[in-house]
Amino acid sequence: QVQLVESGGGLVQPGGSLRLSCAASGSIRSIGTMYWYHKAPGKQRELVAYITSSGTANYADSVKGRFTISRDNAKNTVYLQMNSLKPEDTAVYYCKGRITTVQTMNWDDYWGQGTQVTVSS
Repeated sequence: QVQLVESGGGLVQPGGSLRLSCAASGSIRSIGTMYWYHKAPGKQRELVAYITSSGTANYADSVKGRFTISRDNAKNTVYLQMNSLKPEDTAVYYCKGRITTVQTMNWDDYWGQGTQVTVSS
């Protein structure tokens, strides 16, 4: 099986920064694109950013210029550096990985459990 575990969330003041991490472990054969989503109270889960296995990144308009996604393939880990945080960034942040396992050649999506980010003074 495969597990994704996020960390790095917390409470931060407007204008502050946080760095989220998401580490994948288990019977992994290979990891493709990795994603960060967020879900604010009363809203649907939204895509924040993604990064391909070759390092190409893409961002939601709301976070362009403030957030940076990166990955360390040797550690099976994806990061989200969040700067200039705003109250509207408050949400639970989830990572998702498109992963094949040693048991199958299928590409399947695996989700982490989420980490809370709260931006408030």
